[in-house]
Amino acid sequence: MLRVNENYQKLAASYLFSDIAQRVAAFQKQNPHTKVIKLGIGDVTRALPAACIQAFHHAVDEMASDHTFKGYGPDQGYDFLREKIARHDFQALGAEVSADEVFVSDGAKCDTGNFQEIFSRDLRIAVPDPVYPVYVDTNVMAGRTGNYVDGRYEGLVYLESTQENGYVPQPPSEPVDLIYLCFPNNPTGACATADRLKQWVDYARKEKALILFDAAYEAFIRDRSLPRTIYQIDGAREVAVEFRSFSKTAGFTGTRCAYTVVPKECMGFDAAGGGHSLHTLWYRRHCTKFNGVSYPVQRAAEAIYSDAGREQVRELVAYYLHNASLIRDKMTLLGYDCAGGDNSPYIWIKTGTDSWEFFDRLLNEAGVVCTPGSGFGRCGRGYIRISAFNNVDAVTEALERIAGVLRK
Repeated sequence: MLRVNENYQKLAASYLFSDIAQRVAAFQKQNPHTKVIKLGIGDVTRALPAACIQAFHHAVDEMASDHTFKGYGPDQGYDFLREKIARHDFQALGAEVSADEVFVSDGAKCDTGNFQEIFSRDLRIAVPDPVYPVYVDTNVMAGRTGNYVDGRYEGLVYLESTQENGYVPQPPSEPVDLIYLCFPNNPTGACATADRLKQWVDYARKEKALILFDAAYEAFIRDRSLPRTIYQIDGAREVAVEFRSFSKTAGFTGTRCAYTVVPKECMGFDAAGGGHSLHTLWYRRHCTKFNGVSYPVQRAAEAIYSDAGREQVRELVAYYLHNASLIRDKMTLLGYDCAGGDNSPYIWIKTGTDSWEFFDRLLNEAGVVCTPGSGFGRCGRGYIRISAFNNVDAVTEALERIAGVLRK
């Protein structure tokens, strides 16, 4: 008898964004002439930077000649990309990261979901609430939780991120082994100061825990007092793995390229207390289960670090941040408390009503798609998330429609 992994039966009924897509499809079927404006899922709308396109074309041309053709690439990614990542994204900030600690991949979602595979099933897991669902669901699939009860899984430690703590949780009073953090945060848009991150690094060092630090939105940080990488915090190399993505910064959502940094100081432990290099374990997993990002895509990603590429990416990020400021200003003017939108492309809005009811109201009366906060966890009840990833004309029209509905 072929048995399935019964942990899948513990998963909440549906994946948040699939549920949203179904509701939007049903609305569109009933209202075929309504132009739906999507400010829900964080997908970008603007073209790839010109520097990336030029590099992409050149790399494709190389694949057309026997003399320059590339087959299987290096397991961790090509050196030309990894070296630029280490130099520009970390060393330029005074953070110690070497090229051979960088693992190029096809997405931060994949890496944050897969990294848990190298650990035992009996780990104590801490996740923020509200939380990006992938952190939770992959651990449910791995069998590290109990059942789903009243919006939470038994066995997980939830780090409540609320208006009272600025949506940046404190370390728990109990020991945990694996901690998921995301700053700038998805979904709340909150950022952590260096002092707050230092608390987490100190906690992880004390408990021999590991922080999985999702920094997919770091390019949106404009406040120079805020850390751009957790490796700007003393001691973080011992206890933190960082995930980055080119999806939102350079528009690679449909092109797929990201990377994970695993410092050589990071250690895990066996039952007898013996230490094991997480860099070595992740390398083994990475080269066993992943075939690499294509050569043309890696060349396109490399172009981000050229002078032209960096300027074009800055312009893209500024464009979406302008949208974010429009959204935050309008929703604040309409009387709603907002977080995010200044150093983040997401605006977290306190509605004071049921999240899904508010979602349905905006969809059915304004033709605008947002994301219900309850889909991110219990602490998201009574909130929605609006994404700045759309063109400015669509954002402006969406805000006019929303204002027309909410002023009724």
